[in-house]
Parts: sequence; structure tokens; C-alpha cells
Amino acid sequence: MEKQAGIEQRPDDRGDDYDAIVVGSGYGGSVAACRMSTAGIKVCLLERGRRWKAEDFPTDSWKMMSAVRYENRNLGIRFGPEDALFQLHEQKDSLAAVACGLGGGSLINAGVMVPTPIRARRNPKWPKEWERDWDICESSAAAMLRIQSSSVKFPIAKVMGEIAEGEFEESIESSVKLSVNFDTEEPPSNPPKLDQISSCFACGNCLVGCPYNAKNSTDKNYLISAIQAGCTIRTKCQARYVIKNPHGTCQPDGISRKRRWRVYINEIDYITSDWVILSAGVLGTTEILFQSQMRGLRLPDTLGSGFSCNGNTLAYVAGSAAPVNGFGLNRKQLSEIPFQDRPGPSISSSHTSSLGFTIQSAILPRAYPYMLFEGITTYTWPTGHRFFQGIVDRLKRFLGLRLSQSIILNAMGYDESDGKIMLDKDTDKICFHPPQDPLLPRKIIAFQKLTKKLGGILFMSRYRSTAVHLLGGCNASSDSSGGVCNHKGQVFDPKTPAAVHSGLYVCDASLIPCSVGINPSLTIATAAEHASRYLVQDILEYKNKISPGSEAVDKNQFFVTAKNLESDNASTVLIKETMRGYVGGMPCTVHLKMKMQSQNLKSFDKRNWFTGEPHPLLRGKAGGYVVFRAIEKEKLHIIDGEMDLCVVDCRTPYTQYMCYRLLLAAASGSRYILEGKKIMNPCHFVLHAWRETTTLHVTFNKVAPIGSTDTMLNLKGELRVSFLELLKCFISLKGNGRGRFIHLLLQTLVRTYILQIPRGTRENFTVTDSYDRSYPSSTVDDIRTADGFIITCRHWRNPSLLNRDKLLSPILLLNGYTMESYWLPTEPQDLVRTLLDEGHEVWLLQTRLHPLNPANNATIEDIGKYDIPAAIGKILEVHGPSTKIHVVAHCAGGLAIHIALMGGHVSATHIASLSCTNSSMFFKLTAVATIKMWLPLVPVSMAILGEKNILPLLEKSKGSSRHRLLKFIARCLPRYERCSCKECEVLSRIFGNAFWHENVSPSLHQWLITQSATNLPMSTFPHLRRICNSRYIVDSNGNNSFLIHPERMAISTLYISSGRSLLVTPDTSFLANKYMKLHQPGFRHERVVVDGFGHSDLLIGEKSHEKVFPHIISHIRLAEQEGNDSTPRKNYSKEALDWADDPDREYRDFGSWFFALAIIFFLLLLHALLV
Repeated sequence: MEKQAGIEQRPDDRGDDYDAIVVGSGYGGSVAACRMSTAGIKVCLLERGRRWKAEDFPTDSWKMMSAVRYENRNLGIRFGPEDALFQLHEQKDSLAAVACGLGGGSLINAGVMVPTPIRARRNPKWPKEWERDWDICESSAAAMLRIQSSSVKFPIAKVMGEIAEGEFEESIESSVKLSVNFDTEEPPSNPPKLDQISSCFACGNCLVGCPYNAKNSTDKNYLISAIQAGCTIRTKCQARYVIKNPHGTCQPDGISRKRRWRVYINEIDYITSDWVILSAGVLGTTEILFQSQMRGLRLPDTLGSGFSCNGNTLAYVAGSAAPVNGFGLNRKQLSEIPFQDRPGPSISSSHTSSLGFTIQSAILPRAYPYMLFEGITTYTWPTGHRFFQGIVDRLKRFLGLRLSQSIILNAMGYDESDGKIMLDKDTDKICFHPPQDPLLPRKIIAFQKLTKKLGGILFMSRYRSTAVHLLGGCNASSDSSGGVCNHKGQVFDPKTPAAVHSGLYVCDASLIPCSVGINPSLTIATAAEHASRYLVQDILEYKNKISPGSEAVDKNQFFVTAKNLESDNASTVLIKETMRGYVGGMPCTVHLKMKMQSQNLKSFDKRNWFTGEPHPLLRGKAGGYVVFRAIEKEKLHIIDGEMDLCVVDCRTPYTQYMCYRLLLAAASGSRYILEGKKIMNPCHFVLHAWRETTTLHVTFNKVAPIGSTDTMLNLKGELRVSFLELLKCFISLKGNGRGRFIHLLLQTLVRTYILQIPRGTRENFTVTDSYDRSYPSSTVDDIRTADGFIITCRHWRNPSLLNRDKLLSPILLLNGYTMESYWLPTEPQDLVRTLLDEGHEVWLLQTRLHPLNPANNATIEDIGKYDIPAAIGKILEVHGPSTKIHVVAHCAGGLAIHIALMGGHVSATHIASLSCTNSSMFFKLTAVATIKMWLPLVPVSMAILGEKNILPLLEKSKGSSRHRLLKFIARCLPRYERCSCKECEVLSRIFGNAFWHENVSPSLHQWLITQSATNLPMSTFPHLRRICNSRYIVDSNGNNSFLIHPERMAISTLYISSGRSLLVTPDTSFLANKYMKLHQPGFRHERVVVDGFGHSDLLIGEKSHEKVFPHIISHIRLAEQEGNDSTPRKNYSKEALDWADDPDREYRDFGSWFFALAIIFFLLLLHALLV
């Protein structure tokens, strides 16, 4: 925090609630900030550099070197502080120097203020609109900068006046006016004061910053006025790029306010506002716009074009005997030399040639390292004198004789303004090519003539262009074909020639479309005054429309701060993470920069850990970029990223998630969303901890433009962090909270994998009968099967059938093993309601496996042989023998219907279509389920149960000691996902998890456990085990009596599999679909794999009506349309079907054989303990 008299922090400041943000504080930004602030607009000014006081400026060569930042693209080197006062850029044959600090170039220039020449204003590129009020704006700028001229003619001006006459064509000596305080003019009444402004001491050190506070730099006029009017200034805060706010609002303190733009100060943090004014200088503003363009901001192709160096050429004359007094003075020398004999301000003489260039002599500041001018960055003229000049100077210094004099010569003129500024995408840095300067030879000749007159040695710059006056790059023009901005400074949107980005302005030297031939400071300030007039008008009109009574800015307090946007008390961690993998089968790399920050650590105590509440330090924001060349050839930049490393769902309290959500912007203007989740499941033990904590399951989607009807991109894949990258990640951790962060992260993993303590529990949901009252009415029919067993069938009649011309076929629903999948009273939508809405009559078979009709001795074959034929017979009895029935079956129900058809118990002529979920005539299990069925778990369980093999699942139900023993053993078996409900634990561990809990609503979960699956008939388990081990349907004795009759399957089929398998793999539907295409090519056969579902949640999940039901409805509709259509269909070649592999193989078997082997190890251990 930088404080001084009259400057203090406003306690109620909110870091992101501004009407306008100004980037840069030079002659452009300071003007814009001042004019907006005094108009009552809430403004924040961001300055990359620090605030420089008079005593901070360098006074010797060592301090000077520490105030320089040097970047050499030729050698690829850079050194010096990033916020150094002097910024030198060397590229090929050019050198450019710019300033960095509060006040910009006004801190270290000579302060020469010259009106814009007529020749520049008549240039065809010059905006005609500027001429309407140019003189008025120029006068306004001159008054604010307090332009003055000295009444004293200093030695260098006298000498140059004597020797310059006649040395180049039609030389005109111009009086020099400066933004320097000479106390020769009456100051304005009640001037704004921050520091006491002194009178010029004529020390000659202007070019390194005035050490006596006598220069009227912008921090002493425009910026002070802005601060006093309520402007907030943040130093050491560099704006990187701007983007349109993707969310459209910001919410400080919970108050929603419309904000159109984001200004990023790094890859993560940003400030929002409705207006952004870029005034970061030619190189700075252009770089910000290039970086913004890489993130999707549409900008004209002319960005970076029209770059001018204002015809700058520098030279150094040494060894002169003329009394120019060309070296700056220190404080001691000032007391020894009279005012009129001092060097004076840096520039006090100016001579203009009719050829189109101006030469000014300048004083060499005392802090400048002379060796840079004497041969290191220069060459000599006449040649060969450099060595002798050095010897003579050192001898004079050794003997105490009077040293020879030196001065700087600065030439300016009219170059071609055809330079180019570009962004090097490899280094992400700005590079530039200077314009052609046709007058350069004449300037050198003029330098040589002046050197002869002075009697010294000329040191010429080694660079073709040595520029301190940079102009253009975002040229003002009438449309986007000729420039980047209009005359107001508004940035063009190239979608139409004159369209602009509302709220985005440029207001600095980069607007000037051509060289001006003289010192451009006053020209820049004048252009800024012109743009600010329209800017203020634009803002006030907009504010009056959205909030006519907006509150005024507090002008009583003002401050300049060097604080960043983070709280002093915040615990912060900066993390770099790189993940690589494949998305949609294409290589993808994510480079993340994450910032985890916690504001209120004290409010988080140990009680939060016990309740499972994640620590706020585990949540943060992300920046960086994504390389996905198959989608975009350029980098996809993260403009909004969030992550939470400890997300817990109340439905899965034992499972920990690490969630990532990244909004990506491409240079093409497209935007994408990459969402990912690391799933840490304790049921896998520590064996899977490494894989789960380093694997991110991602989806990659393209954001649809407003009004677009195109199909958007939707890809899935996995990204992984390698061991080396993870090691780099932990080594590179930065921030004051990194130790605490590592401790918290390890703590969550220990809790998840080792202690297995749930974070919260499911709420106690009370299932009311309100759902039953709103549910369509139904009747329950008792049906006697051929073997004498009584089963039931719930029947929903459809009143709409009476009003239809053509009656739709009824539908028979077959549940899986004991659990209800279709009739869900607690849910707003289920398959029964969906089919009724379609106009069908629905029959739900409740077999001998149903808890209402539990059989103590039964097989899956009994259901196919007796139950299903009896139900179909009942439907035919109601609707007539010619009726066709659509069958929808799940799991064991699917096995039973295939046994019924292929066993000849039901004729295919009565079946309109067949839809099966996670079932078919094949039954391929996951690794864990396969091991459970291969091991003698079922025989042992049946032996434990004895004759009473119906297992009561409710915890409160009375059961025998055998039942309690079996449930105890079941709870000890490994499974995919744990649940806090004991009944659910028992059910899932006997055979396996029936669903992913995250897909099922808590109310349905409670209803299923407490009211639906209350009993588990286990008599069919031996037959089911034979089917699972055979991997296809067999009879109760294990014989293949069904697959040998494909001719009995003359129906259209749909097989649906879960993409995130829990019990049955997608091979089940793949093999069935292949079997049907081969043996029944005359019928339509479809197969679908739905990602994100486990097993029963295909039908009972909250999103089933969106992702699964449409496939079933579509299949039934097509079957209704086809009717008795006997149109020949494609015959499939057996060889071609054999060649085909499962296209959804990436989805198969969520578990692994490592987990399956863990089950074997556990059982062996249990056996050893019991024995």
C-alpha cells in the first residue's frame, strides 16, 4: 500500500464495481479518467507501473540500471523489473523506448508541448471529425498541462541558435513550450494540489524524471483532478486482455448489476465494468487487443497496422569544445552554478527544416550510463575517432582539466506510417517492424553538419529506427477497413464496416493515424480530450436509461493503492497443473493455472470437518489454456474457470468428487465448455486411489450462439495427470497457504479412502400419498399361471383410446429382479406416465419375483414359461386374439421374455416390438459381478438360508438368525458404491449396485427401499448364476435350449445399455443386436448405449425421461407405423458382423479386474478368520 499526504484508502471500496475502467495513465488515460470522474462517473484506473515520487527517480547510473527493463527479441533475453520506469524493446534493426509508471511517458519525457502541425492535420488519414473541435480540445489540454516557456535562454539554446542557421535548408528556430513550472506565469486559482509543485531548477535531468517536482506530468494535473472527483487508482496492476462478460452481470455483495466487460489483470482475476478505455500506450494497447482477439473478441484486420515512429532518429555528440553544458547537474553543483548558466530543461531549442523534419538538442541526464552512447549501441563519425576520444576524456579527468561537452540530438519527421505491430503466437509477445523513413539520409547529413560546427564526434545509433515517440497501431478511421477505431475512439466490430463494440474505447497515442513530425504529447492529449467528450456523453446517456437516479460518486475521499485484488488476510495458493489425454478420440492437453483462496479461515473450525463440509481453501478459480488442435488450431483460452476439489453429493456421502468447469474462448469467436470430474470412490479401496485422483472424466461442448439451430459439438473423454506433472505441480505451489492446502487435500483423501467417514447423510424424506392421488388410476388383476401360481398385473386404461381413429397396441412392462422400474409414484415422470401420454394402454406384470407375490421356489425359466404367457393371455383375452403387444423388459425381465419367445412359450406373432434395457438373450457381466457369480457365494447363501429363502430387507422386519447372518456377511462384501441406508447396502452387496445414487432422487430412493423392494426372493439365484456363468440364457439345468431357435425371434428389437456399467456390460446389447441382424434381417433392429447410467437408473433416473425414454417411444412409434409391412430389409453378412467390434467399448465395465481380485482376497481372508 502506498500512502502519502492526501491519499488514503476508501474503506467501502469494492474491487469490481465500476462504471468505467481506464487502462494506463499517460496523456490518454489520465485525460479520460479526469473527464469521466469529474462528470460523476465511477472510474477505476489501472496502471502497470508504480507511483514515482520526486525522490524516487534515479540520480546515478547504478540506480538508473535498476529502473530499466530490457527485452531483446534478437537474442531472446530480457532482464530488469517488469514494472521498471524505462522499458526498452530491441527487435532486429529497431529500438523502442516507453515509460512505465503512474503518469506514463509524461514522467520521463522532456515535456515539449507543440501544437499539431497543419501538415499532419491535412494528411488523408487524419479523421475529418477531429477538426470540428481540435483547437478547443488543444486549448483545454494546454491549460490542464500548464504549458510554459522559460524567459532564460540557456547555454545549449544559444549555441544551437548560432550554429544551426544555414546548416540545413530553410531552418526555422522554434520557441519551445514545456509542461514545466518556471513560475513565470500566474498559476490558476485554487489549483489541485497533491504534492507541492516546485519551480524548475534547470538541472537538465528531465529525461529520467524530475527530482524537484517541477514537471507538470499528468499525475500532477489530470490524475489529481480525477482522484479528487472520486477516481480509484490501482498501481502495479497490469491489464492483460478484455472480453465481453459471458455472464452479463456481476454480483458484489449479492447486488446484481449489469456489467458488459471484464478486464483481466492475470489469467484468473478480473474487474468488471460497462466501459473499458484502453490507454496503455501504443505497444500496450495493441497487445491487449491482440490478446483479447485470441480470446474471441472480433477486431478489424487492420489491428497493428499504420504503426509510426514519428520519424525518430537519435544521435550523441561527444568531445565538443562548445559551451553547451550538456550534462545534468546534481544537488551540489546547483549551488555552485548560476541559474542562467545551468543546462536548463532537457530540451530548450528546436529547429525545423522545410524538408519535413525537426532537430532538437537535449541534455544528457546525470544518471544516464554514458558508455551506452559511446560505442556500445552506436557507431562513430568520423570513423576511427572513438578510441582517441576515449583516451583524451580519461586524461582530462585524470589531470583535473575541464572536460569536453556532449549533447543528444533528436530528429523527428514524417515517416511513411506503414509499420506493423504483431503478436508472436509462439512467445505470446508483441513484435514490431518500424515504418520506412525516406528522410533518414537527410537527417544523418544534418547531424554530421551540426557535429562539424560543434567540433565533436558523432555517435550514430546502430538501429534503423530508434523511437521514443510511438504512434498508431489502433488508427482512427471512418470504418474498419482503414483502422481499428472511429474518431471517438470506439473500437470497431468488423461484422459491419461502421459497427462498434459498445463500451470499448481506445484513448492514447495508438489512435494517431500518421506521424505528426514534432513532439506528439500535446497531440495525444488533444485527441484524448476529443474522445473523452463523446465517451462521457455515451456513459451518461446509458446510465440515465438503466438507472435514472443513480447515486453520485463520493468525492470526499480518494486514494491511490498498490494493492492487488486479494485480501491481506486471505490464504492463497497458486497451482499449475497439466493434464493430457483424448477427448472424442482426439488428443487434448489442458494447462491450468489455479488460484485457491479463502477469506474467512477463522469461521471454519473442527466441527465443519466432522460434518463433512469442504474447506473453502479447496475451492478456487482457474485460468490457462487448452490445446485441442482437432477443434481449433489456436489455443483455447480459459476465460472463466472454477474448480472444487472436495465436492460431496448428499446422495453419495462416501464419494468425493473433484469438479472442474472451464469456459473456453477461441480466436475464431467460438466458445466451448469443458467440464470434468474426478470420482474418488472408497469402495475401490486404495488400489484405485492413484487412478481416480489423476483421471478427469470430461465432456467438451460448444456453446451455441444465440439463435443458432446447428447441432452443437458434444464430446467425451478422459484426461490424466502423469506422475512427473503431479510432482511439478506440488513443487511449483506458491502462496501463503500452500502448506495448509496440502494438509487439507491429504486430509480429505484419508477421510475418503481410509477412514471412509460419510460427509453428511441423506435427508429424512417423508413419502406422502399425494403422489398416489395424482397418479393415473389403475386396477390390479390376479392371474393364475399354468403351474397354478397366482401372479398380479397392474392395468392402466387410457381414456384417450375412445377418441382415436386407430387404436394403439397395448404395452406390457416387465420389471427386473424384485425392484420396481416403471411405476414410480414419487416421481413427476416415469415410463408408465410417458406411455399413457402417448395414448397406449399399459400393463405392468408383477411376477413371482415381485415382493407382493414372492415365491419360495422359482427360476427365471418359470417366469418365461408361465408368468409371461399368462399375462399375454390376459391381454389377448381383453383385446382379442389378433392383438399385437409391445414389450418393454429390464434385466431379469429381459431374460424371461427371451426365454418365453425362444422357448416357444409365446408366439412372436403376438409381439409388436421388443425393447430391452441391460438385458437380452446374452448376459455379459462386469468383472466384479462375474467374480461374485463364479465364486460359490450363491450356493453358500442358499445353504445359510435353508428352506426360507425369501430374505426380508427392511431393517425393522423380523427375520430368522439365518437371515441376519446372511445380511451381516453381505454388508462385508465389496461393492462399487456405499450408501448410508442399511437396506440399500444389503441389496447392493448381494448382487451389486443397481444404480448410481447420483442419478436417483432421494425421495425415490427412500420409496424403493422402504416400500418397493422390501423382500428379496433368492430362489431364482441358482438359475441366474448359471445364466451369468454361461453369459447367455440357459434352462434351469444349464442347457442351451434357447439360442438354437433364432427363427422364433421374428420381431423388431431395441437393446439399450448403460454407458457407466454397474452389473451388465454393453456387450450384452452388442451381441444381441448382432445376433438379431444375422438371424432376422427382415426386421428393424436398433441398439443404444446411454452414457452416465449404471443399471436400473436407466429407467428410474431423474434424467431418464430425457435421455432414455425417447429411444423407447421412437422404437414403439416406428413399430406402430410399420404394422404388417413386409418390406424387404438389408441382409447382413455374417463375416461383416464378425469383423465388427463394439463402437461403445470405451464405456464398458466401470470396475476393473483389480477390484474383482480384491473381492477374492477378502473372501480368502474371511475364510481364514472363520476357520
